[in-house]
Parts: sequence; C-alpha cells; structure tokens
Amino acid sequence: MTRAYLDHASSSPLRPAALEAMLPFLAGNPADPGRVHSDGRVTRVALEDAREAVATLLGARPREVVFTATGTEAVNTAVWGAITRGTERRSGSRPRHVVTTAVEHSAVLESCQRADVDLSVVGVDRAGRFAADEVLAALRPDTVLVSVQLANHEVGTLQRAVSDIVAGTRDHGSLVHVDACAAAGHVPIDFAAIGADLCSVTAHKLGGPKGAAALLVRRGVRLPPFVVGGAQERARRAGIEDVPAIVGFGAAALELLTDGRLAEEATTALAQTEELLETARAVAGVTQLGDPTARLPHLVCLAVEGVEAEPVLLGLDQRGVAVHSGSSCSSETLEPSPVLAAMGVDAERSLRPSVGWSTTPADLAAFATAFPEVVGKLRALRGR
Repeated sequence: MTRAYLDHASSSPLRPAALEAMLPFLAGNPADPGRVHSDGRVTRVALEDAREAVATLLGARPREVVFTATGTEAVNTAVWGAITRGTERRSGSRPRHVVTTAVEHSAVLESCQRADVDLSVVGVDRAGRFAADEVLAALRPDTVLVSVQLANHEVGTLQRAVSDIVAGTRDHGSLVHVDACAAAGHVPIDFAAIGADLCSVTAHKLGGPKGAAALLVRRGVRLPPFVVGGAQERARRAGIEDVPAIVGFGAAALELLTDGRLAEEATTALAQTEELLETARAVAGVTQLGDPTARLPHLVCLAVEGVEAEPVLLGLDQRGVAVHSGSSCSSETLEPSPVLAAMGVDAERSLRPSVGWSTTPADLAAFATAFPEVVGKLRALRGR
C-alpha cells in the first residue's frame, strides 16, 4: 500500500538537500567543531555556514542564533533563562510574574508552571486568537517575561497581535519570547522586524532533521544558559554541537531561500489545504476550526460531528493515510486538546491534516477517498 503522509505539522520528511549535506558528517568527518586541527576547522566552517543560512531565513544576525537540540529545549531556554535573568537583575529576589496565553504549546506552559513564578494565562476567542490589549493588561511591575506564539500549532491561526504586544512591552523591562516553531519555514519571519527579544524555531517542521533547533536571542540580551558545562555557542548552550543535524537545518533553510521557494511552497500548501477543506466540508457535520483566513498555509483543523478523533485517525491509518489530531506532544494519549478547550470548542472531535514540501496530488486523492468512507462508517456504527 502506498501511504499518504499528511502530518507535516508534526514532523516533515527530510529534504533531499538536507540529507545530502548531512552525509559527509554522518559517515565522514567526526571532528568537534571546537578543535583547532584541520578536521575541527572543517566542521566549524560547516556549522557557521548553517548558522548564517538559518539567520538569513529568519531575518536575524548569525550571532543571534543559538543552536539547540529541539524546539522544546529552545522554549525552555527562553523561559527559564528569562526568569533567571529576572532574579539576577533583582539582586537575588524571586521574580514574581510571567504572562502567556491559553493556546501556547505545552513546552511554554509547562516550563512556566514549573518555574517559581506567578503565571497569568490570557484567554482566546473561538478562533484561537489572543488580544494584544488583554496581554498588555496582564503586565505587572514584576513581570519578567511575556511568551506568545506566532501561529498556533493545532488550528494554524496566525496571531496578528504579536507586533502590538512587542511594541507595548518595549518600555516595560520584561523580555518577550515568540514561539515560531509551527510557523518557521511556512510563512516569512523577520526577527529584526518583529522586535522580540527571543524566538524559538525548529528544523524538523520545515524539512530539516530532528535533533536541530534554535533560539534567536536579540543582540544585547544577556540570557543565562539553560544547559551548562561548556563554552559552546558562545557560552550560551553547553555541549558539543550536533554538526550533522545543524548542517541539515542549514541546508533546509538555504533551499527555502533559493528562487522564492518559501513563497512558492506556501502558495502550493494553501491550495492543497483548500482542497482538503473542500473534501472535508462535503461530508455533513464537518467544520473548520481556527481563523479561516489568517492561518498557516500548510495545516487545517477540522471538527467532525458525531465521532471522536481516535477512531477517525485509526480508520484513516488503516486506509494508508497519516493525519493527526491535536498537539504533536499529546499524541501518545490522544487526550482532549487544551488548545481547543481554551477556544471553547469540542476538544475531542478534531482532525489536523497538514501538507508540506513532499505532498503530492495522490496524497490528497487518498484523503478524499478515505475520509468520507471512514466518517460514514463510524457514524453508521453509532446510528447517526
């Protein structure tokens, strides 16, 4: 059976250019890029070339790019680094306050909850949008961090309030972290123009390898390292860099920078997800969740009336179609989505098909055949 992979929002297949760039460092040069011998210098050049490509893709300076192993680590570094920095700036007193929103990724929410701070969680509307004035109204004199997403990882809603939030906190003294893991490689990102202090991204959602991600740290911001014990990444993240993974990240970024590829892929993805939506809406009782227009081009979230997500996922999988429901970090349990619950919609009946650079018309056709069959069969079994 030829399978249709429609779960790019969880993890996208590795681009051939990324694999080709990685192979010399997987099967060849093993050197530590911190060493001064010729082998080490070769890996150092490859590492810095990748840093420049990632920086260019994201509108940052190369020295603002701190490589991490995962997007989750990048987020944790931003959150705990900002809190630690806040403690130090207050001469050892405990920082009191962080502001975030109810639709953030679990990496944001859990790292905030585990830190010894007060946490204000701003709600959202039924499209998953948070309002700048509500976020800014939550600021206190002792707020050390505001952490908001650029786009939602489950429903795809683009958060138009981010620029106003950054502007509104500029004179406050707190750091602003923007989680762009879901958005990077799918919509243009200009770190300098956004004006945030910190921004987290990851490679595997844009066709790079798992094991490479980055935290962008605005020039002039001194953030205590989350991982300690070495001077790598200019003493901002200890531990030997994963050169093959970072080189692959750089190659994926470079491909997106070539000949308008980012815009081309976004246009194609939007057309493909519109086709998925047309297929899904042809089935009675299926609606779209999230902002229908201000959304990431490559994913859609569907509410399916009368059936739970798990049997739909399993039925599609049996027919060779891979999709997902909810967050990529909650799939092991298929628990109700906190994002959808915060939006006030049914958190147990959502489906999230997503496309990417390798999606073909055959993948869309497979979904078009399987989805009505699966939903119809499940509803018949339930007498609906």
